[in-house]
Amino acid sequence: MASDADLEDLPGVGPATAEKLRENGYDSYQSIAVASPGELSNTADVGESSAADIIQAARKAADIGGFETGSAVLARREKIGKLKFLIDELDEMLGGGVETQSITEVYGEFGAGKSQITHQLAVNVQLPQEVGGLGGRCIFIDSEDTFRPERIDEMVRGLPEEVIDATLDDREIEGTADDEEALVALVDDMLDKIHVAKAFNSNHQILLAEKAKEIAKEYEDDEYPVRLLCVDSLTAHFRAEYVGRGQLANRQQKLNKHLHDLDKVGNLYNAAVLVTNQVQSNPDAFFGDPTKPIGGNILGHKSTFRMYLRKSKGDKRIVKLVDAPNLPDGEAVMRVQGVGLKPE
Repeated sequence: MASDADLEDLPGVGPATAEKLRENGYDSYQSIAVASPGELSNTADVGESSAADIIQAARKAADIGGFETGSAVLARREKIGKLKFLIDELDEMLGGGVETQSITEVYGEFGAGKSQITHQLAVNVQLPQEVGGLGGRCIFIDSEDTFRPERIDEMVRGLPEEVIDATLDDREIEGTADDEEALVALVDDMLDKIHVAKAFNSNHQILLAEKAKEIAKEYEDDEYPVRLLCVDSLTAHFRAEYVGRGQLANRQQKLNKHLHDLDKVGNLYNAAVLVTNQVQSNPDAFFGDPTKPIGGNILGHKSTFRMYLRKSKGDKRIVKLVDAPNLPDGEAVMRVQGVGLKPE
């Protein structure tokens, strides 16, 4: 990573350009190296060919963008964390949990429990690694006014006793799982490590993804770095604002940029990216389930893992792994309860 002063060592980057880059979150060689010339040109107010030269120089300086051996890829993948649901059947289906440096998409109809998953993982990501967490904090982009701190309170209290005790120990909070004072302190501490922003429209949502990168950078060397970025829901604003086939190309282009911004946070800061998605009815389907996720191929290709959530009897939900690069398709059952997500 470059320090702030290093930016001016890049060809064509003077003090004014460096300042503009820093203001827009391009404060390291690595963040410039993964930008597109068009993106950098608009940000720094330089021509596209100058932007391309700056990116090329940053790539050389950051040693990024070349080929590497399979062994090197394996070594890098060993840094990937697995965030557990603490539901054995579901964690096993996901190969150990939700991966960092990947986008995981959860889609399903209204009331299927998508927001419950974002809340549960906002709690679980803060748990110590030995009990299934990643010992980190969460950024929560809320586009449908779904975030409720009361749910976090209920879910913390609904954790298994041994998990609560290990977390209290880890945070040096005196007391045990049956100590109300200790639980109140733990809930407060956890809420302090969830950074929530409400997105008012699609442009604001895109801006918040860029702000998320700034927060991830700010806490990069913190005891609790950002390890989870939630967007609930990814597509609601895009769907409402870009109506009709004439708007489709524009919508998909903006959605694509937004997904790249989210992916960048995950890759640069080793965070899991969890997005929820709405569904639409597919009238062509004569057999099977007629619902399909919105967002089309762009979202389908950009999501590393796709999970379909559907209602079953009572509080039961079927979680189906629809797409994953190295895992077979599968199904798991969980319950959505007041105290959180629980095994069947």
